[in-house]
Parts: sequence; structure tokens; C-alpha cells
Amino acid sequence: MIQVGDTLPATVLMEFSEVEGNGCSLGPNPVDVAKATAGKTIALFALPGAFTPTCSAKHVPGYVENAAAFTAAGVDEIWCLSVNDAFVMGAWARDQKTNGKVRMLADGSAAFAQATGLTLDLTSKGMGLRSNRYSMLVKDGKVASLNIEGPGKFEVSDAATLLAQAKA
Repeated sequence: MIQVGDTLPATVLMEFSEVEGNGCSLGPNPVDVAKATAGKTIALFALPGAFTPTCSAKHVPGYVENAAAFTAAGVDEIWCLSVNDAFVMGAWARDQKTNGKVRMLADGSAAFAQATGLTLDLTSKGMGLRSNRYSMLVKDGKVASLNIEGPGKFEVSDAATLLAQAKA
């Protein structure tokens, strides 16, 4: 399992883009984790699934509401990761009004979740292999802090906890 001080896995996430700009095509675009985190401070949080109750009512809204505070604390970008496809993450981004605040990144095959060792098996609930709920502060591609939730919990991966760590 990934730990503080470790480098993020060299994986590719996908991001849906509805607006064409600066060479980005419409639709799903690859996000090379190593390149996208180089020289940046990223507030990254992951959750089991788009449009699920806790994720939609509490997890994402907390980061959207605190986007300006994260920027003021020196965070360059906020990333939300979920084991969903880029189209679902794009629709969820519209629903949650994350544009310009939180990048909604798809880990469609759970490659990032598996590489970090932060998976959650929800096969018995019909959801298959998913990401565990967690947050991490990433500086130049390395994990600076890591907050992993226990099963069914939402206590340490919230925006307030990670924001306090970013300010420290």
C-alpha cells in the first residue's frame, strides 16, 4: 500500500472535456499522472463511486466549497478520482458544478487504485472492484500526507482535514 513519501504510480487517468481549448480535444483525454503532478501540489481525494450518496452529498461538495481556500493554501489543483468511466465522471462534474474547482478523473480499470493498494471490493453490492475512500496531499508527485477511511466511514478524507494539512 502506498505511504507518505512514496511516488504516485505511473498510470494514466481519463478526464472528460466538454470545451475545446489549448489543443485538448472534446471527450475523454488521457492524464499522465507523473506529468500532471510534476512541480505541483495536488489535493487528491478518491471515493468508491460517482453519484453515490456520501460521495455526492458530502465528499465532493466539501472540496468544491473549499476550492479557493485550497488555492490560498498553495494547492495548484484538486483531483477527484473514482473507478468510473470518463463519461460518468463528466456527467457527475456537471451535476456537482466542479468546473474550474475540482478535476473529475476516471480510473476506469482501477489501475491507479490497484497500483496504490487502495482498493475496495464491492462485488457483493454489484459494484465490483472500486477505490477505497481516502485523501492525500501530493507534492511534486510524492505523497506528503495520506488519510485512509475505514470501511463505510467518512471521517478523515474530508476537505477540512486535507485543507488543514495543506496549510501546515
